[in-house]
Amino acid sequence: MKRHNRRGRLYGAVTGAVVAALAVGGCDAGGGSGARPSAVPTQPVATGGTTTTVPGTADAAAWRKWGLTPLTDAPAPPADKPVKLSASGTVPVFTHIPTSQKVVFITIDDGQEKDPKFVEMMRDLKIPITMFLMNDVIRSDYGYFRQLQALGNHIQNHTLHHPPMNTIPLARQKEEVCGAQKVLTKEYGTAPLLFRPPYGAYNANTKIAVGECGPRAIVWWRESMQIRRLQYQTPDNKLRSGDIILAHFRGPSELKGTTMTQMFANLLKRIQEQGFAVARLEDYIQPPTGH
Repeated sequence: MKRHNRRGRLYGAVTGAVVAALAVGGCDAGGGSGARPSAVPTQPVATGGTTTTVPGTADAAAWRKWGLTPLTDAPAPPADKPVKLSASGTVPVFTHIPTSQKVVFITIDDGQEKDPKFVEMMRDLKIPITMFLMNDVIRSDYGYFRQLQALGNHIQNHTLHHPPMNTIPLARQKEEVCGAQKVLTKEYGTAPLLFRPPYGAYNANTKIAVGECGPRAIVWWRESMQIRRLQYQTPDNKLRSGDIILAHFRGPSELKGTTMTQMFANLLKRIQEQGFAVARLEDYIQPPTGH
């Protein structure tokens, strides 16, 4: 979105306002509460079994249509989910999924760009994504994201108006999270399980607001997609099993002439270069009973 100076790399604490520019990329300039996200109480999961072809996996012709070669098929997700969420208590914060499977997870934020070609691309390639949607930019066309949801993709909470959460009081944070939770549940029929704070900025009040409004975890990321390359949080510039990747619904005006589908194709190439498959984030998370 043009209203925000978005960044692709996490910073340290953001205490009074969002820190200034890095480059093109994520709506994630903030660094939360000044500490790395707390570990989710989980255990690494062994691969367990052989790689299986996911039903409906796209064929080579569909990949060629978009100038790509097929990615490695994702393995079947573990029956014993590596992340187990609780219905009560402080919500955890995580940047990756503990797994030995060579998979990464793609998350796409905001919802500014609504390119019909991207829906076509997702139908063709059948790549799973998780959408963290912000109401200010999706309300002009809620139906666009229903098309992506119909492909099996989940919609999660990214606030009503995209404020840096750690700069506003608890009451305002609850308005943002609870308000978005209500809208997304009404429009898409399912209450979001996960929350991503704009800019990655959060504090103790954010955890309270999220816990009271319905989502049961806060999700960060380890890499963010720019136009042609990934921006990494680690100095070796490598993907790791279970990494969560951040991208955005953006178009040519924000991507220097590059389309959403071209950016996404570049992302898939970067993943393929390192030998990873793309899995669905929610398939590795066990929601609380009754959620």
